[in-house]
Amino acid sequence: MTDQAVTKIGEAGRLQLVGQPQPAAAKTRNVQLLEDLLKFREPVEQLKPSTEIEAPGDDVSSVPIRSLKTRHLVIVGSFLAIVALPSSLTSLYMAFIAADQYHSSSSFSVRSIDSTQPSDILGMFTQASGGNTLSDSYVLLDFIRSERMVQAIDEAFGIGSVFAPRGIDYFYGVSRRMPIEDKLSYWRRMVSVNFDHTSGIMVLEVKAFEPEDSQRIASFIIAQSEKLVNDLSLSARNEVLKVAQSEVRTAEERLSSARIALRVYRDSSQEADPVEGAKLATQLVAGLEQQLVQFKTELSTALRQMGEDTPRVRVMRYQIASLEKQIAQEKQRFGSGAVAKQGRNATEDQQGVAGRILQYETLETNREFAERAYTSALGGLEKARIEASAKQRYLAVFIKPTLSELAQYPSRIWNSILMLLGTLMIWGVAVMGYYNIRDRN
Repeated sequence: MTDQAVTKIGEAGRLQLVGQPQPAAAKTRNVQLLEDLLKFREPVEQLKPSTEIEAPGDDVSSVPIRSLKTRHLVIVGSFLAIVALPSSLTSLYMAFIAADQYHSSSSFSVRSIDSTQPSDILGMFTQASGGNTLSDSYVLLDFIRSERMVQAIDEAFGIGSVFAPRGIDYFYGVSRRMPIEDKLSYWRRMVSVNFDHTSGIMVLEVKAFEPEDSQRIASFIIAQSEKLVNDLSLSARNEVLKVAQSEVRTAEERLSSARIALRVYRDSSQEADPVEGAKLATQLVAGLEQQLVQFKTELSTALRQMGEDTPRVRVMRYQIASLEKQIAQEKQRFGSGAVAKQGRNATEDQQGVAGRILQYETLETNREFAERAYTSALGGLEKARIEASAKQRYLAVFIKPTLSELAQYPSRIWNSILMLLGTLMIWGVAVMGYYNIRDRN
C-alpha cells in the first residue's frame, strides 16, 4: 500500500470517526486497523517540510517550531550578553576612558669581582662574571616584586599619589586607602622584571601615568637593589670572616693566659730565665771552686813556712771557710738541699733549680705554642679577608632608566581583541555544552 493510499484512507477514516462517532464495541476490524495506521503516521507527519499544507485543525507541528525559535533567541541573547556587550564596553573603555601610561626600562645584572689571575685571554673577559651570582639574582628579582619594595616606594613617593586614577579610569588607578595586599598586586601589574638565565641580565620596566614618575621610580628601584646587593655582599663577607675572627680571638685569649702565667712565675721566682740563671750559677760555682783551690794551695804553702797561729794563716783559713760556705749555698740552688724560709711553702723551697727550670720550660712552651697559633690565626684571618674582598658582589647597570616620550600602555587594540576572543570562547563552550547535553538526552 502506498503513502497516498494510506493518507486517503486515514483522512476517510478521520472523517467517518469525526462525523459519525461509533461506540467502542461497534468498531469494525477495518476501522481499528485505520486508527492504528493513523497513530503510526503522526510522528512521520511532524517531520514534513514546512511547505506542505497542513489541515486547519492539525497543530501538532507548530509546537516544535516555537521551541526551536525560543532556543535560537536564547542563543542570540547569550551571545549579546556574553560576547557583544563586554567586548563593546571594553573597546569603549579603552578608547575613551583608559588613561595613557608611560614606561621606563633599564637593564642591569649582579656581578662578582674575582681577583684570581686569568690563565688565558678569554679569562680576562670572563673573570668579572665568574662568580656564582644566580642565587643573588633570584633574591633581587623577588625583592623588586616584594611587599618591602612596595612599602619603600610608598614612603618615598606615595603610591596613592603617583598611581592615583586619572579622570574616571579607576581600573588602572589605585586608591589611597587600599590595603597593602592590593597595593602589592597592583605593583606587580605595573612593574615587570625579566631575567635571562644565560647572561644573567635583568630587564626592568616600570609603568606610570607620567613619564617622569616612571623614570624616578625605576631609578629608585635600582638604588634600592644596589643597596640590597651591597648588604648581601657585606653579609657574605662577614660570614666568611666570622670563623677566622673567632679563631683569632681564641688564640689571643690563649696567648694572653700563657703570658700571664709566665709573668706570675717570674714574679714569684724573681728570675727572668731560670736556664740563664742556672748557667750563671754554674759559672759562679766554678769560679768559687777555682778560688777555693787556689786558697787551699796558698794555705798549704804558707803552713810549710809559718805556724798555725800566724795572722796570715788565720785569714787564709777564714777565706777558705767562706768560699766553702758560699759554694754550698750556690749548689743548693741546683737541688742539692732545702733551706727552710719563713713565709714560703716548703714545696716551692725544695724544688731547686731543676724544678724551676721544668716549670719555666713548660710555661715557655705553652707561650710559644700560643704565639704560633695566634700567628697562624692572624694569617688565616688575613687570607679570609682577601678572599672575601675578592668575591664581592656588585650591581652593574648597563642601561639607565629611560624617559618615554610616547604612551605605549595600555594596549587598547590588543586588550579589546583579547576580551572578544575570551568571551567568544566562553560563549562557544557554553553553547556546545548545551547541545551536547541536549543530544544525549
